Amino acid sequence: MAAGHSVDDYLETIYFLAFPIGEYKPDTKGSPTLAVRVADMLGVSRASAGEMLKRLEADGLVERGEHKEAILTAQGRVIAERVVRRHRIIERLLTDFMGYTAAEAHEQADLLGNTFTDDMVERVAKQLGEPDRCPHGWPVDTKFEQAENRELKPLNELEEGTRAEIVRLAEHDGDLLHWYYDEGLVPGTSVELRRAEPAAGQFAVTVDGDERAIGERAAAGLFVRPAA
Repeated sequence: MAAGHSVDDYLETIYFLAFPIGEYKPDTKGSPTLAVRVADMLGVSRASAGEMLKRLEADGLVERGEHKEAILTAQGRVIAERVVRRHRIIERLLTDFMGYTAAEAHEQADLLGNTFTDDMVERVAKQLGEPDRCPHGWPVDTKFEQAENRELKPLNELEEGTRAEIVRLAEHDGDLLHWYYDEGLVPGTSVELRRAEPAAGQFAVTVDGDERAIGERAAAGLFVRPAA
């Protein structure tokens, strides 16, 4: 186990790398440096990430793609999706019953995840009324999440003048997640992209009639549904 991170942590991270929306996207240009990206997301060294990826491959949870990228096997994907669902249910427990803010809930759910059994998670979900999303807008049902991906875009990929509704927030950068909530950039909020200056890394958006500037990292982490 690398730097205190479990197999579940790594599978969850690879899950986010594997699909076309989320904190990261698969690198299709040149040779993907997946170990580097996993290491960055988990805050571990590239060597530690590389060792764990080798272990996951040996255990049949990950296989290597054409460019040596890590791809979840059928078994690995089942486990990863269970881990993702557990995390989102725990977040709702923390916000709905324990008084944590949405941003705080993500950090605490990371700490608590491995202490909850599958049975505990199902009991919590039932007590919560089977919530359909985590506090940050990510569907609890991963199959629905993947289907919904086709409807969403990161804010920084919209054309100027496009109106949209924020659906999900990137959540693996704690500081950025807190900033979203401080700025009122939360799921369900309507925004309009007024100006885009990707070369300068600046975007101007209107929120409730108030125009504000946000950086590219923040814009890339706001997953929105463009208005019809």
